[in-house]
Amino acid sequence: MKYWGILIWILFLACPAYGEDMRAASKKAKADYEDALGEATESKERIFKDRVSLEKEIARMKADVKKLGTYVEIMQEDFRKLKEKEIKLSEQQSDDEMGMRELSGTVRVVARDLQSVLTQSQFTARLPERLDLVKPILNKDRFPGMDDFITISDLFFQEMELSGEVVLHKGVFVDRSGVEKTGDVLTVGKFTAAYRTGDEVGFLRYAEGSHQFFTLSAFPSWFIRDNLKKYMRGETDEVCLDFSGGAALRQITHKSTLTDKIKNGGPLVWPIIAIGFFSLIIALERIIFLKRVHVNTDRVMGNVNELALQGKWQECDKIAKDKKGRPVHNVLKAGLFARAEQRETLESILQEAILKELPRLERFLPMLNIMGAVAPLLGLLGTVTGMISTFHVITLYGTGDPRMMSGGISEALVTTMLGLAVAIPIMLMHTFLSRRVEHIIGDMEEKAVTLTNIIYREITVIE
Repeated sequence: MKYWGILIWILFLACPAYGEDMRAASKKAKADYEDALGEATESKERIFKDRVSLEKEIARMKADVKKLGTYVEIMQEDFRKLKEKEIKLSEQQSDDEMGMRELSGTVRVVARDLQSVLTQSQFTARLPERLDLVKPILNKDRFPGMDDFITISDLFFQEMELSGEVVLHKGVFVDRSGVEKTGDVLTVGKFTAAYRTGDEVGFLRYAEGSHQFFTLSAFPSWFIRDNLKKYMRGETDEVCLDFSGGAALRQITHKSTLTDKIKNGGPLVWPIIAIGFFSLIIALERIIFLKRVHVNTDRVMGNVNELALQGKWQECDKIAKDKKGRPVHNVLKAGLFARAEQRETLESILQEAILKELPRLERFLPMLNIMGAVAPLLGLLGTVTGMISTFHVITLYGTGDPRMMSGGISEALVTTMLGLAVAIPIMLMHTFLSRRVEHIIGDMEEKAVTLTNIIYREITVIE
């Protein structure tokens, strides 16, 4: 209770002060409210003004956005067109690049062909600088231009012009001893090149590797050398040419002699040569013998028949006894000795005499026939042994180097060639001699019949 009284007393004393504070606070709050309300009104008016300007600005910006949208659409259309144009230009650029690469490749192919032509041309020995003009065009890092086109065409036309010219000029060439010499060099188109140093003339061979002329290791025939001398002196309009591009001239240097072929033929060549040699001796002996017999047959038989018609038998006997041992005289002797016999007996005696002479006429002919048959067989045997040797080399060393097999192949071919070369003339000669013997025998039989008729005609007249 005591405390409540104290509290009431305190409140009573504080109420007047609190009332005054509240009135002051209320006035202050009212003033603040009025100030805030003024500021709010001003802010509202300012915000309203800002809203109008913002709305205008928004409208303007919307218009700008619309314009920008239209511009973007235009720009997108332009971009699409530019993109299409870019694609077309890229395709055109690719086509142009491909065309340029093809053009560049074609030019290099032509230049490579030109380089090959110039390398193989014998005119490069006189004009070696032509190859230097082609080398830059073959560079892959360099695009060819019009100057390169002109260079290629000029070189082609120059080669064509030189191919139709005949030029005699001073030039350098390598002789057979390997020493460079200077002399007169004759180029007849692109076919043939020849040289003249003093009295020596010959053909030249062009080497593609060194671009130089080399003299052939062998001289041509005297007729060809004489023709070259006259042509270089202007004494003739004709000259020997090699249209094969050097193949015919190479045959001059690589022409093998009969001795070379015999050396390459192996051991079986010698029996074949021996057969040919003995066959030649037999053929010559038979030809001489049969020719003499045939002459004697015609002459002696004719004389005897004429004397027999005149009845001069003693002279006939003398002719038959003059040269004993010859076939015609032996036949005449037998016929005249038996002229008193009957006709049938006389004819038999004459026929027998002719048959006795037949072995002498046909002597060595069977041997000739045998040699003609044996020679090709020996050649065939050489072929077999040569092929065996070749296969043996192939078994040991393989087929990498053809020169290792050339010995056996050469032996096989040479023996066959020589066997046939010997056999063919032997067979022809055997046939010729056999026909000659048959002709002589037929002639002797004819003359024997004539003699028989003359003898019996004489006997009939006497009777």
